[in-house]
This record gives sequence, structure tokens and C-alpha cells, in this order.
Amino acid sequence: MIWLLLAPWAAWAVVRTLGIERAWVPVCAVAFTPYAALTAPVPLVLALATGQRLAVVVAAVALVALAAAVLPRGVGRPETATGPRLRVLTANLLLGRCSAEELLSLVRVAQVDLLALQEYTPEADEKLRDELTRLLPYRSAQPAPGGRGSALYSRYPLRSAGSRVNPGGHHDTYGVVVLPGAVPVEAHSVHPASLYHRRQVPLWRAGLAELPPAALDGPVRLLLGDVNATLDHAPVRALLGTGYRDAAAVVGKGLLPTWPYAAYGRLPRITLDHVLVDRRVRIAAVRVTRLAGTDHRAVYADLVLPADGGGDSRVSP
Repeated sequence: MIWLLLAPWAAWAVVRTLGIERAWVPVCAVAFTPYAALTAPVPLVLALATGQRLAVVVAAVALVALAAAVLPRGVGRPETATGPRLRVLTANLLLGRCSAEELLSLVRVAQVDLLALQEYTPEADEKLRDELTRLLPYRSAQPAPGGRGSALYSRYPLRSAGSRVNPGGHHDTYGVVVLPGAVPVEAHSVHPASLYHRRQVPLWRAGLAELPPAALDGPVRLLLGDVNATLDHAPVRALLGTGYRDAAAVVGKGLLPTWPYAAYGRLPRITLDHVLVDRRVRIAAVRVTRLAGTDHRAVYADLVLPADGGGDSRVSP
């Protein structure tokens, strides 16, 4: 009986540690790894109660593996650095239904310099474009029906702006932000395919694989958006391995959930929205913020950029 109780946590630890999630159910399950880690002491206590040494060892190893994967996201701290500041915000608009008033107010109050929007519909563009361009006059936008649209709005000039289509049909928009005193920064508003059905897994995996890697000897890159994946998914871990850092995890807020905050019943909340930054960027602050009308929380980050050194401003296609 104890082995039946241990099996879910042991299997979870193996799948997450080795990054071997492949089918739809394991891929979806891995998103909830923080909850597995939270409950992992339960099988250890039960194993200790049985006095079976092997069961105790297996339960303890599973607990350590899950805790090691999750706990570092909650123990970081803001970084202190001097240099040009870039305040960024990313928000999924839920098919354009997000409250325009709340979004505009947040942009004003937080003095946002770079805004990344996903699920940016033609209706949202009509509601937001005029006022946003008063606040953030430079933009790279691709409105599209449903959840396929995307946009970047910037206080500073955007060079080489454009968009591309992800596997699954979502648009990603991008541009090079030219901030006085800082190296040019290549920013992307990203939205890989979601996992609402098993047939989405190949599209989801392909979309994550096509996100531009960090290039520590090239342009400084930022990936902002609804990544439709957590830091426990192997494709995101591979992306981080190229040289990105998750801003929320760096400052100890990586366990704050961002979805779902509407519908989906009692589904536990997870962290799908991210600000991923080049390792050369320092993170001074991160906040996860409510927005009415959308099932996602917005993510704000105050970034310190490298000073201008003639960096490469090329944009990945």
C-alpha cells in the first residue's frame, strides 16, 4: 500500500527532473509541480510511519528533488545596480476583453516604458491604440481575431519592428528598443500555443523551440508574455539554459501565479506569464497585478539595462 501512495510523487520527481514529459497529460501535470512539492512531505511521513527504509529513502529523494526545483523561485531578492532603467509590463487581454481603463491606468501609474500585449484583437486595438500611443508613441502591433494578436508599445523608438506567426497561429511582435544611454534591446511579445487539447502539444513544443535564444555575445533580448508554460517545463528550462533569467524568480516572486483568475472552476493557479531577461540585465523589482476583464495577471518588472557599448541591434526573424 505504501508504494501505491508513494508512486505519484516519485514519478512526478523523475519526470520533472529528467524533463521527459511528452504526452498531453504529463505536460499539463508538470505545470502544477509547486503543488506536488508542497504536498511531498505527506508520503515521507507515511513511509516513516511504516518503518520501511526503502520507502523512506524514495519518499525523501522525491521530496528533495521537488523542493530543489521549486524553492529557489521564492528566495531571491531584488538586485541593486545603476544604469538605464526600463519599466516593462506584459498582459494577456483575454480575447481583448481586458478593461481598457484599468490597463491604461496601470501604464500611467507604473510609468511603463515598454508594454507587451497578447490576445490583442482588432476591437482591443480600436479601444486602446489612440490613448496608448499618447503614452507610448512607438509600436509594433499585429491585431488579430481570437487569441492570435500581439502588440508592443514603447516610450522609446522601436527599430526593426515586425511580427511573425507561431506554430498554432499566434502572432509574436518584436522590435529593438532604443533607450538613451543603454545598449539597444531586442524585445518580443510572445504567446506560444496553449495546451487546451492533446493535439496542441506539438504546436506548443514547436512554438517554444522557435523563441529566440539568449545571445550573450549579441543583442540584449527580452521575452515578455504569456508563455503558456511554467519554469518546470523542459522547453522553458532549455530556453533559460541559453542565458535568460526569469525576472520574478530572481527577486523571489517566481511562485506567484498568473492564471487562471476567471472560469475553469477550482483549477489550481499556476505561473504562465513571464518576463525573461538576458543575464546582462539586472532586475530591481517585479509585481504581479490584477486586471479586470482578463483571466491572467499582468507582470510588471523594473529592469536595469547595460550601459551603451555599441551592442548589436539585429532582430531574429
